[in-house]
This record gives sequence, structure tokens and C-alpha cells, in this order.
Amino acid sequence: MRKEDSKMKSKNAAKIRAAVVRYLLLALGTVIFTLPMIYMISTSLRPNGALYEYPPRFFPKWEALTLENYDYILHQSRFYLNFLNSVIVSVSTIALAAAVGSAMAFVLGKFKSKGTNLLFAFIIITMIIPGTTMIVPQFELATKLGMVNKLWGLIPFYVAWVIPFSTFMIKGFMENIPGEIMEAAWIDGADVWTVYTKIALPLASPAIASVSIFNFLTAWEEYPWANTVINDNSKRTLPIAIAGFFGQHQFTQWGYVFAMSVLTLIPVVLIFILCQKFFVQGLTAGSVKG
Repeated sequence: MRKEDSKMKSKNAAKIRAAVVRYLLLALGTVIFTLPMIYMISTSLRPNGALYEYPPRFFPKWEALTLENYDYILHQSRFYLNFLNSVIVSVSTIALAAAVGSAMAFVLGKFKSKGTNLLFAFIIITMIIPGTTMIVPQFELATKLGMVNKLWGLIPFYVAWVIPFSTFMIKGFMENIPGEIMEAAWIDGADVWTVYTKIALPLASPAIASVSIFNFLTAWEEYPWANTVINDNSKRTLPIAIAGFFGQHQFTQWGYVFAMSVLTLIPVVLIFILCQKFFVQGLTAGSVKG
């Protein structure tokens, strides 16, 4: 009995140590990921000059808190124009990517052949290619097609970037749709379009929703390509507008930069909160076979 009790105690102690290590690692990761966000918010709530005070302070004094940076940004008419540009580009990107990606995933997942396997392999290869290596040929293509300095010219490229990932993720859902459901629809006289719109799309909606969140983030936060092809201030998106504060003054006014960054993050946080259920379903259910 004593040996069994000692073994049980050692096992419990090992479990406790493992749990402590896990929680410590989680706490460390949480601190590492949240500290930049906390610093950005705290800096946006202090006067611009306070950032250069000595000794430096991570958190501003309570009496030093101010909303003057947000007041300045919200009274800039171009902020609302840049915000609208980002909304137009992001919403158009997720809508087109969802339509094209789900259709391709339906074909690849439910109509197996050598051609579909080859197409899927090509999609995987395009996901491996770094996006920065494609900027020069994409710029030449955009110039020839008259897409430079056009807001709508961003959308086709963003859609092309996210379609491989969208197809890859949604394809797992399409493969999990029971074949008996589709066979029953075929017997009842349904065509491919009816099966796709009435059966496949509703069942794959969690995957489409979760993928759309990623696609929204891609279009909402993208900077290098938009900065390359957009020169007109009235057609700039929010990331370019934020970067514009670095060259407008003798020194960077970080209060304005961080205040605008916080305002830019609000839609992202709201979308994630509202679509969290679909996001979790999309990441988990698609990996379950059978």
C-alpha cells in the first residue's frame, strides 16, 4: 500500500509540475503578445510630447490621460475617406474570394479526377511562393491593365492572393459532406448548381465564415502592395494613411499614429467577436473526417 501511495503521489506531483509549466508558458505568451497592444493604447492616450519624457513611463499618469490624439484623428476628413476605402476593398475581397474559393473547393472536393488533383497541387504550390517575390511582375501587370492608382485595382490582386488559402480550407468541409445527401439530390433531379447552392454552401458556411475573417484581415491590413500602386491620397487605405504620419512632421507624432492604429483595430475586434462561433467551427470541423 505504501508503494502504491508513493507512486500515486509522484504521479500527482508530476501532473502538478506539468500543469504549472503549461500555465507559466501560457502566461509568458500572453504577456509577450499583449504588451505591444497595451503600449499602443497607453501611448495613444498621452500627449505626443510625453512619449519623449525622461525617465520613460510605460503607463501614463492618470492625470496625464487625454483624448486629444483621437480628437485630432476623428476631425480629419481624410480618415473617414481612408476608412471607407478600406471597407470597400476588404468587403469586395471577402465576397469574391468566398464565391470563387467555395466553388473551386466544391469541384476539388466532390469531383475527383487527375485534372482536379493536378489543380489542387498547383494551388498548394502557389501558397508556398512568398508574396514579396511577385510584387514586380504584379506591378507590370497592373500597369498594362490600367490598375495603377485605382482603388478597384487592389481588389483583383487581393482576391488572387487569398483564393488558394480559401480553397484549401473550404475543401476539407466539402469532402466531409456525406455523399448520400448529394446522391439523393441527384436522384431527385437536382443539377450541379442546385447541389452547390442548396446543399454544399449551407453546410460549408462555418468554413466560409472563418476563411472570410482571415481574408478580411489580409485586405484590411495589407500595406506593401497598396503603397506600391496607390499614390492618390483620396484612394489610400488605412495602413497607408497611418504610415503617412511618419513623413508629415519633423518628428513622428506617435500619439496620432497609435490613435489611428487603435481605431483601425476596432472593426477587426468586432468582427472576430461577432463571428467567433463560426471561426472556431471552421478551424475544427473541417479537420474531422467521417
